[in-house]
Amino acid sequence: MGKTTGFMEYSRELAPRRPVLERVNDWFEIYQDFPESKLREQGARCMDCGVPFCQTGCPVNNLIPDWNDLVYRGRWQEAARQLHATNNFPEFTGRICPAPCEASCVLGINQPPVAIKQNEKNIVERGFLEGWIRPEPSRIRTGKCVAIVGSGPAGLAAAQQLCRAGHGVVVYEKADRVGGLLRYGIPQFKLEKHIIDRRIEQMMAEGVKFVTNAEVGKTVPVEALMQEFDAIVLAGGAEQPRDLRVPGRELKGIHFAMEFLPQQNKRCQGDSIDSGMEILATGKRVVIIGGGDTGADCLGTCHRQKPISVHQFEIMPKPPDDRSPLTPWPLWPMQLRTEAAHEEGGIRDWSIATTSFSGNESGSVQKLHAVRVGPPPKFEPIPDTEFSIDVDLVLIAMGFLGPVRNGMIERLGVQLDKRGNVATDQHYMSSVPGVFAAGDMRRGQSLVVWAISEGRKAAASVDAYLNSSATSDRSQPTREPRRLQELAS
Repeated sequence: MGKTTGFMEYSRELAPRRPVLERVNDWFEIYQDFPESKLREQGARCMDCGVPFCQTGCPVNNLIPDWNDLVYRGRWQEAARQLHATNNFPEFTGRICPAPCEASCVLGINQPPVAIKQNEKNIVERGFLEGWIRPEPSRIRTGKCVAIVGSGPAGLAAAQQLCRAGHGVVVYEKADRVGGLLRYGIPQFKLEKHIIDRRIEQMMAEGVKFVTNAEVGKTVPVEALMQEFDAIVLAGGAEQPRDLRVPGRELKGIHFAMEFLPQQNKRCQGDSIDSGMEILATGKRVVIIGGGDTGADCLGTCHRQKPISVHQFEIMPKPPDDRSPLTPWPLWPMQLRTEAAHEEGGIRDWSIATTSFSGNESGSVQKLHAVRVGPPPKFEPIPDTEFSIDVDLVLIAMGFLGPVRNGMIERLGVQLDKRGNVATDQHYMSSVPGVFAAGDMRRGQSLVVWAISEGRKAAASVDAYLNSSATSDRSQPTREPRRLQELAS
């Protein structure tokens, strides 16, 4: 694959990021364009390695050597077709996936891995630019209807696959716009929202219907979906945040990350935020608790809102600068990662546990009290390392504990696993017949690429379930649920 000696002739090279002083003053994506000649060189680095571990490292099993070879040869349209054979939304994964495929790249054993993610993004962008990515409506209609609850990557992937299989599909989204985590969790500078909109337009042209401001279990009765649809796919994500239960948590100015991030995405889309509910880092001393991707998203958002200072605290020890020997190739490496947001400023610190908050007379947070701790799993406090820091805004980005239980899940009565996620069998079906689950709602907090994979696999199981029904008839027109208009209103 690629050029036989390409990995020896070319080094890994990535598109440059825009200068920090430029990008922190806007909300546009941070990467500059990369010349086609450079992209073809990166495709040339893909080796004829025999066993492409990159494909098994990728949750959607992308045909990575195939389309890297096609990029090297300048056969972009064929590359776009190969890319979409396994991934409905490479424009999302090409921007925000941490690229486990690159961690599994055989070249990565002793050299920098192939720039897989970069080629993925450029293939799909070339496809949209050239008009190769068009609606693909099904030529058959099964007469069956499926409700998808949640319009994040899992729900969208399931919806597109099922619609292309000939089923009627209605996606219910509780927010005012479609996209779920992609829309209101991922910051604009990582994923501009017109990227979502153009894919939604394709799906609507294929026949997928979207109903927004529709929270199943509250504004949309669960019983109505059970009555009107032949199958239901739960893809509502893992939205239950992990809280920090320490003294002073009730003070004003302490918020979950997912209270903070959606507001800025709404501003970027022209919405106004009620002044009484607004959360802004502007002119404030900010502490972000949590060192993962969500914490980095909060960090980059804070930089653009112009705070006085930003600290990011993580309870885990600082990872090694290079791959830890505990996670050898082809495992996902434990090592220090510096995101674009970290380049932009702020202070990162590790092995810190927050012990309490204190506030002023008006009930607003004023200080964060913490202590340095030892390694996991005990995280024992280290004597004489207690400290305090002045703070005006605290953002809790400590991960998520699974789906919200009250509402839809309670009304459906589906069983949960030991981690509190929706339990399913090997066919993604829950304990309630005809009700399936996919994505973070089924597997817990995870990656966008895993959500797409889960949505595709769940869709295949739903299709098999519907086709096995005695009433399946592919000559029938799609039946639209009678209550669709009522539910939409």
